[in-house]
Order: sequence, then C-alpha cells, then structure tokens
Amino acid sequence: MIPLVDVKAQYAPLLPQIREAIDGVLEDGRFVFGPNVTAFEEEAARYLGLRETIGVGNGTDAIELVLNGLGIGAGAEVICPAFTFYATAEAIARAGATPVFADIDPQTLNLDPEDVAARITARTKAIVAVHLFGRPAPLEALATLGVPIIEDAAQAFGSPEIAGVGVASTFSFYPTKNLFALGDGGLVGLNDPELAERIRMLRFHGSKSKRIFEYVGTNSRLDEIQAAVLRIFLRQLDGWTAARREAAEHYRQLGLGEACDVPLDEPGHVYHLFVSRSPQADALRAAMTAAEIGNAQYYLPPLHLQPALRYLGYSEGDLPETERVSRENFSVPLWAGISEEQQDQVVATVLAAAGVAA
Repeated sequence: MIPLVDVKAQYAPLLPQIREAIDGVLEDGRFVFGPNVTAFEEEAARYLGLRETIGVGNGTDAIELVLNGLGIGAGAEVICPAFTFYATAEAIARAGATPVFADIDPQTLNLDPEDVAARITARTKAIVAVHLFGRPAPLEALATLGVPIIEDAAQAFGSPEIAGVGVASTFSFYPTKNLFALGDGGLVGLNDPELAERIRMLRFHGSKSKRIFEYVGTNSRLDEIQAAVLRIFLRQLDGWTAARREAAEHYRQLGLGEACDVPLDEPGHVYHLFVSRSPQADALRAAMTAAEIGNAQYYLPPLHLQPALRYLGYSEGDLPETERVSRENFSVPLWAGISEEQQDQVVATVLAAAGVAA
C-alpha cells in the first residue's frame, strides 16, 4: 500500500522533540495565548518576510477574518477561482460578500488574470488568489488590475514567491499541508499594523482586554500545543520542501508525462500535491486503486456548481476550463520522504493503465 500522503512518516523522527514540547506546555499550564503562540507568530513572520503574523483557529477563519478586517461584507463582490477547496468561497459568503468566480489557466490551474479582469465591477472589493497545489498564483498580473489581493496560501507555505503582493496572506495547518499541525490551525500574515490590530481583536471576540468589546468578532485562536509543534516543524520546512521538489522532478524523469499532462515546474512551486490531467483520469485512478496506490480527484463538482452556492446563478458551461480540469485531474502520492521505489511503482502502474510501454 502506498498512501497519497504519509504525514506520520514526516513527523515520526521528530517524536522525541514533539513529546518534549507538549510536556512543556502541560508543565507551563498556559493553553490559550501562551508563549509558544507568541514565539511561533514571530518565527513565522521572519520566515515569510512579513511584519507580523496572527495565529487563528484554521485557514477558513483566516480568510474570513481578513475580509472582516478590511470591512468587506454585504454589497461587495470578491473574485476567486471555482477550482479550489470550498473554504475559499465559503469564507467570502460567511463575511456577507458575494463570491464571483473566474476561470483558470489550464496550464497552471490558477486564476486566469484576463478572465478576472473581465469580471471586475464597481462592487469588486478584493481578489482572493489561491496558490493552488503549492504553485504561486500570477500575483504580478493580478496586481495590475487595481483591486486588493488576498493570498489564499493554505497550500503553499514555504514558497518564496508568495506573501508580499497581497494585503494579507492566509494559511492553513491542516495535517496534510506542507507545514502542518497535529490538528487544526491557521495563520494570517501581513505588513499593515492597523489591519493586523483589527484582526487580532476580531479573532478574540472583537476585544483587546476581555472587558471592552469594540467589534462583533469571533473566537478563533491558534492552540498553544499546536503552536509548540508548529515551531518544531517550521525548522524542518525547507528540507521538506526540497524533498517535495526532488520527488516531483523524479516523477518527470520516470516519464509520468508520457501518460498525462504533469504539472510544469516553476520557481516557488512547493508541490503540496502533484496533480496531473488526462481525459483517462478515471481509468488511471481505478488502476492505482486496484494496485493499492493512493490517489484523488479534486474539486468535482467545482465551486460554481456546488449545491450551497446555487443562489449565485452559475450554470454548467460558465467556466469551461475549470469544468474540464475538474473532470480530468488526478493526483499521485507525494510527500517529503516518499521513496524512489514507491514512485517507480506509481509510474509503472499509470503508464500501464494508459497503454504506454515502460
């Protein structure tokens, strides 16, 4: 059996450090807004090259908190891709704004700046640019459109090409992410001190002090134990990223691209997932499943066709590239530490299923 992602294989060598860190939190007895949260926020800010970061409960809350901090709500439109996880649009809707979906570039699977430009109206208040599967979104091109950008970097922590163009960047530490926690967790990174202060208050019921409440906020705090673990994992991240990039290149060298369209490499791609495309995607996935190889298909149906978002009025055919990619995509196993032998087996299975001689 080859799993799609093997998180345990990544953290197993660090178990002595993890246990020591958790024991330290238990001995200290501060479980909310403790010293590890403060230290992790400072260390993450240095790593990202940002003025500050704010630990929150999860990546979905991170997006919603940024929108609330910017005052983007009822009557506003926010452009985002429909080929992404539901949380991106969900956070926009929960903030009271209207998600407006733009199509994607079929090569990068990220937002198509030309299609984004065509959807901007007087009500457009932000663009949520998703760094999908670890590939940086086209931030420079999007920045020329004159609309504030929020970077949804849930899948791209560790990329040097993110977190700087947007008014804020948001991260998830769900256990399968490149930088992961042992549970839920999230982060907002930014350079604007006034916006940062509002978000810090909004994550804690709109208050600085527990006594005076200046906003209607929420309760979304990064857990002290998770912060302690994240501090350990952050020190490993560059090595993990290098291992992911090496594994991605090995898939190319093994000839996986003879059976499907594999993701093109580019600076800053951190390969949260190795997602390829083929009209035979269903058959290739079936072959991997039969061989006990982990695989997945993402975002089918895409967001503009999801039941909860029918009120937005989209129909099949409105986003042709998004719809095609949602049908044709599939991922193969990849994590920091996957062996070449495991990758050999994956590629041999896919090539055989595609009728390509190994």
